[in-house]
Amino acid sequence: MRIRIVTEGASSGKRFEPAPASPSAVLRPGRNRSNLPGRRPESPPPMPIRRLPPETVNRIAAGEVVERPASAIKELVDNAIDAGATRIEVEAHGGGLTRILVADDGCGLSADELPVAIERHATSKLAPDAQGLWDLLAIHTMGFRGEALPSIGSVARLSISSRAKGQSDAWSILVEGGSVGEVAPAAFAGDHGARIEVRDLFYATPARLKFMKSERAEALAITEEIKRQAMANESVGFSLDIDGRRIIRLPPEHPGPQGRLARLSAVLGRDFHDNAIEIDQTRDGVRLTGFAGLPTYNRGNAAHQYLFVNGRPVRDRLLQGALRAAYADFLARDRHPTAALYISLDTSEVDVNVHPAKAEVRFRDPALVRGLIVGALRHALAAAGHRASTTTAASALDAIRAQGMAAPGAYQGYQPGPSAAGFSAWQSGGWTRPSPQVLPGLSEVSGRYEAAPEEAYATRGGVAEAVREAAYGDYDAPPSIAYPGGAYPGGGFSEGPAPVFDPVDFPLGAARAQVHETYIVAQTRDGVVIVDQHAAHERLVYERMKGELQAGGVARQALLLPEVVELDPAEAERVVARSEELAALGLVIESFGPGAVLVRETPALLGKTDAAGLVRDIADDLAENGQALALKERLEEVCSTMACHGSVRAGRRLNGAEMNALLREMEATPHSGQCNHGRPTYVELKLADIEKLFGRR
Repeated sequence: MRIRIVTEGASSGKRFEPAPASPSAVLRPGRNRSNLPGRRPESPPPMPIRRLPPETVNRIAAGEVVERPASAIKELVDNAIDAGATRIEVEAHGGGLTRILVADDGCGLSADELPVAIERHATSKLAPDAQGLWDLLAIHTMGFRGEALPSIGSVARLSISSRAKGQSDAWSILVEGGSVGEVAPAAFAGDHGARIEVRDLFYATPARLKFMKSERAEALAITEEIKRQAMANESVGFSLDIDGRRIIRLPPEHPGPQGRLARLSAVLGRDFHDNAIEIDQTRDGVRLTGFAGLPTYNRGNAAHQYLFVNGRPVRDRLLQGALRAAYADFLARDRHPTAALYISLDTSEVDVNVHPAKAEVRFRDPALVRGLIVGALRHALAAAGHRASTTTAASALDAIRAQGMAAPGAYQGYQPGPSAAGFSAWQSGGWTRPSPQVLPGLSEVSGRYEAAPEEAYATRGGVAEAVREAAYGDYDAPPSIAYPGGAYPGGGFSEGPAPVFDPVDFPLGAARAQVHETYIVAQTRDGVVIVDQHAAHERLVYERMKGELQAGGVARQALLLPEVVELDPAEAERVVARSEELAALGLVIESFGPGAVLVRETPALLGKTDAAGLVRDIADDLAENGQALALKERLEEVCSTMACHGSVRAGRRLNGAEMNALLREMEATPHSGQCNHGRPTYVELKLADIEKLFGRR
């Protein structure tokens, strides 16, 4: 096809005519010109502005409020909690898409309230103040927008049956795809409460069904939501049935820490009860309570971190970052702590109306909340001392049992084999004399037995060379912990003869042997402790170095040529405002005009470092958290690396005095139950469990 372009010449005034179009290019009647290649589709004519009908508005709102069946259940459970329910029953079929039932024993709804409850933005949870203003920051309830019931009713078949407290009659109302029925009398089993049934969720919006996940995935989301609600409200009983099968059944617990821990144990497992540390700290009107797991009780993802603000389950990045920062010293980057933390503060200090799902919050003073979480958790972890998780011992016992079990059908009676050195073997004629061989290991230095514990303490003044050189200096002061009997053998807290004391009464017992030149075996009153000498000493050295940093400040090194770092003017102003704090950490800076910072000195521990990158990271931390976290984390990482290289290595032979000195220092040092990478430093096996391995119990 030939095309001629028609233009109007500005100077010559000549006009170019297009060539006649070929028959193939002639448009047939009815053909859309906008569909031709190279042509823009014709824009539709302008439409007048119209008010959307209420049904359409509700369906739009449903897309924000009711994202999936779990979100619908969340809204209904929130209403039940706001109604003062003490028991909430939830049923779901087909992943919640076929049927949802939420029944409670709350205050209920009267016949006059039922038709109003299904109208948009109709709620009993907000009221104007004396000036007639509606304050959306003074939110004391779980729900407050009045969107849940009308949104669900616009996309599903919603049935509400309720009996108000103090009334004898029960009433019901039906909503199908936004069409509201009449209020009618109904049968109701309880004295008061509500029974809400949702059928065929999203049947009125079929396009939404294509984006739903499998029934199993939706059922798991529902289960997770009920778990969070149950952890936030320990005084409320919960039950969950999915496809006729009871998934959760939690009776009401007494309000308070003990009841909350019982509820958390029922949801998270018994191991959490045995390895949790109680948190209870208050700062400037903000209170943090709950329970946090020991560092050695960690997980591979952050799914076991539960955060609540004024009883509301939230997923807030600020709170998750604070939790991660509190455990930064104790866990590897790919491990995550377990915790259930509850923040209580004045409702005017937090905004819960920032997300349709109400899962995100905004604090008026985020730095205060973050600092409270980090400080409270680190204080609690320090108070835990050398405590390690019980799961390490359980894993060790499980491994021993697994190795000791024979394969099915493998047992053919006792077959004597080569006699273990030092043991007699059963022969057909009876017991034989012990073999003249010696036990492997006992003849070696790495597996010797310490027969006299007094010897371990007789030379305490000349403690292990490796321990003294790497971490403890002269080591001439007894550990600052309360030992059994009130005295320390060989050191003494009081004058006069030392009381009779058995070293096995120490928390970590008395060292008996070193095996494979790596592990210390200690005997306690009721068990055995196995210590990884390198991991334990690494933590001790690290804690000592951190103490020196806090006590004497950080050594600085001056740059031969001061480095200029260009920043955003606002960022530069924030960094310069914290110059004194940064100088205490070894970073000396000063203003260098608008939008620039001059770096004169850096921490000596960092060696040759990227000063510009460090300053930019600090600026990002100040903008997000109000604290210079990057520098602290870098210093702590360097200390951790130095501690790893400066500690007692695996393969180092230790005598009895050295091994016992290491155990005593572990007992006196916080966080000694795990190394710098989150691994346990010792495993304790109870005597009762060991006896079970040998069939004594």
